[in-house]
Formats: sequence, structure tokens, C-alpha cells
Amino acid sequence: MTEMELLIDFHKDAERQGPGSNEDTLRALSFIDLDKKNRLKVADIGCGSGSQTISLAQNLNAEITAVDLFPEFLDKLNNNSRKLGLQDKIVTLEKSMDDLPFAKEEFDIIWSEGAIYIIGFENGVEKWKDYLKIGGYIALSEITWTTNSRPDEIEQHWNNEYPQIDTASNKMRILEENGFSPVGYFYLPESSWITNYYQPIEDRIDAFLKKHNNSDLAKGIVEAEQNEISKYRTYKDFFSYGFYVARKVE
Repeated sequence: MTEMELLIDFHKDAERQGPGSNEDTLRALSFIDLDKKNRLKVADIGCGSGSQTISLAQNLNAEITAVDLFPEFLDKLNNNSRKLGLQDKIVTLEKSMDDLPFAKEEFDIIWSEGAIYIIGFENGVEKWKDYLKIGGYIALSEITWTTNSRPDEIEQHWNNEYPQIDTASNKMRILEENGFSPVGYFYLPESSWITNYYQPIEDRIDAFLKKHNNSDLAKGIVEAEQNEISKYRTYKDFFSYGFYVARKVE
């Protein structure tokens, strides 16, 4: 297996591929003021195995297009939607988020939890806004500084990993410059990181290493995950995912 194949194998059976919770999804959804009587069109971009997609389908009268590049995640989402009787509300699309086949102003809501970093926050907002109707909403969770000053170690780490990390105010400015009016913001609590994401990662490490015969590539993936967890535990007061909800006004 390649490193990417191993990484997918490590995460494909997890409920989540990043921090979050059903409560976070519903809290973000509570900022959206649309006529729930009409059937809405929603795009969930970078959906992974779709825990949040399921939540949206259970709480909206909507047709949801769930987009991800990796079929392993979409297969799990399709299986879960069938088990829950939601297959008529969720359609999956195997596609890169920077090459989407959507029409101009096709959607009422564009959703993306913990995934827009793949193409960058500003780039994603600029690209995706065209798919959204005037008066529609965008809801994004994105790595965000929660303070104006940070220890050098964590600042250098995130500036190397993702130079677009920034404060919430600067992320809001990007939304406003792209024709959005912010309507809600909050950052994810510690439980969304530890209980829902990192603890399940730690619980499956031994089985993953055994499955792959303790190969160097498998050990490398585990080491990277453990390093990420350690940095969060040490510096969690300085960063989190911010959840941004904004309405397209122009």
C-alpha cells in the first residue's frame, strides 16, 4: 500500500475524519434562516464518511449532494444512509473539491466541515460562492487561532502546515470581501477534538499497526497522528476549528 492508501485505511471506518460533533453541526444549522417548507438543495463538500451529512439529512427537507475524492468514504456514507432510510435525500459524488460540476446558483446551502483547508479558505470561498443562490448560506469549519498571540512552537507548526490559519476576524473579512454577510460563529469545544476524534484514533492504533505488520509506513502515519494529538493537548488554548456561517448577499 502507498502512504495515502494506508492513511485512508486508517480513517475510513471512523465516524469522523476530523474534529466535530452532531451538536456542532446542529448549532451551525441553527443560524440558517431559510423556508424549511421548500425542499432545499445542499452541497456537503469534502464530506468524508458523512457523519454531518446524515445530521443534515435528518434535520432538513433537502436533497444533499455529498462530495468527496475518496470512494471508500462515500461507500460508508451510502451504506449508512441506506440503513437509516435517507438514501432519497443523499446523493454522493466522487469528485475533487476544486473541480466541481455544479451550475451557477444551484444550491441553497454549501456545507464543509474541516475540509476547505485542502484548497485553502480564501480559494474555496471564492470558488464555491458561484454555486450558491443569492440569499443562500455557506457553513464552514476551519482551523483558526483563538488568541492574538501564541507560543512560537505552535505558531511555526501551523504556519508550516497551513499558512492560511488566521484569526476569526480575518476569516470573516474574507467572507465579507466575497459578498457574504456573517450570521454566526463559534469554535469547537475540546470534546469535539478529544472525545469524538482523537480518542477513537488512539483506540485503533494497535489494530492498525498489527494489520499492516508494523511497517515503516504504518508507523510513520501513527507517529504523525500522535504528534498532532500531542500538539493539540499542549496548545489547545490557542487554536481550534472555528465554525463560520454566512449569507450570500451579492
